[in-house]
Amino acid sequence: MRLGIVGTGAIVKEVLPQLGRWGWKAAALCGTSRSKDAVRTLCRENQIEEAYFDYAAMLAEARIDTVYIGAPNFLHYHFAMQALEAGRHVIVEKPMTSNCREAEELAALAKKRGLCLFEAVTTVYQPNFAVIKGLLSRIGRIRVVSCNYSQYSRRYDDFRKGKVLPAFDPEKSGGALMDLNLYNLHYLLGLFGEPRDIKYHANVERGIDTSGILTLDYGDFQAVSIAAKDCAAPKNYVIQGTDGYILQDTSANLCGAVTLHLNDGTEELYDENPSSRLEAEFLSFARQIASGDRTACYQMLEHSLKVSRILTQARLSAGIRFPSDAFMDEKNKSGIKK
Repeated sequence: MRLGIVGTGAIVKEVLPQLGRWGWKAAALCGTSRSKDAVRTLCRENQIEEAYFDYAAMLAEARIDTVYIGAPNFLHYHFAMQALEAGRHVIVEKPMTSNCREAEELAALAKKRGLCLFEAVTTVYQPNFAVIKGLLSRIGRIRVVSCNYSQYSRRYDDFRKGKVLPAFDPEKSGGALMDLNLYNLHYLLGLFGEPRDIKYHANVERGIDTSGILTLDYGDFQAVSIAAKDCAAPKNYVIQGTDGYILQDTSANLCGAVTLHLNDGTEELYDENPSSRLEAEFLSFARQIASGDRTACYQMLEHSLKVSRILTQARLSAGIRFPSDAFMDEKNKSGIKK
């Protein structure tokens, strides 16, 4: 696989050194005119053949078959759309887009062109996530599920001083829901499917949620999903059933070691993840692109669309609006509650 990579941020720097070990080739890296030094340094350090500072030029000239987008959230839709239109497979960092309309448009184009479109969200690809699925039947009837991914952000210090960085900027599709609670939603929907109803209780400052609690009604049981960037707490994921419970004390993006506790005193520990949190998802992407069979890709794409719809509904219900949400005022195309 020959990758064209967009962005020079932390996630790109984490991915680049590992690509060769996974069997992928970073053939081109694209940044902006402001990031020329960073682009050239990353190319030199990671044996990347070509540096670009114009995205259209990379799509037209570079010998790539897949584009990996590690740019800020609000740019995901436009970069992904251009890549799909150019006939390239797309891997886009989470969140796939700023709202569900954008995600649905990308999905429709990918399917029309027979291309792969992946949201790079580690949770559902981790081997430990499959372990949890296999253990659910052993804890009886599910009654309560709780997820807490709270991590104090150093960028919140700047935010409190009046400096707004992308992580807390509604103009750039930031906020705790889009950053951290998104992982919890992938976790919950991946295990239990879509809920009957959701409610988002957000702590909103200057138009963005710095933390919040999302409740999901599954009819037979209730789930709560907490995420915070303005305060910290232990990462904690508990699935409680009538015969026992499943516990993780890592965030959903890591989906780390799993402990099964049964009411009869049985305790079992599982940990099947590779050393890199990114390895499982990238190997899955490679297999699905190489196979030519789009079934698995589009199944995961439908899962991402469900998450995107809930993110959009929850965010709008809390009064948090992004520039790309203007369509909501014209026509409720996706049945989203304002």
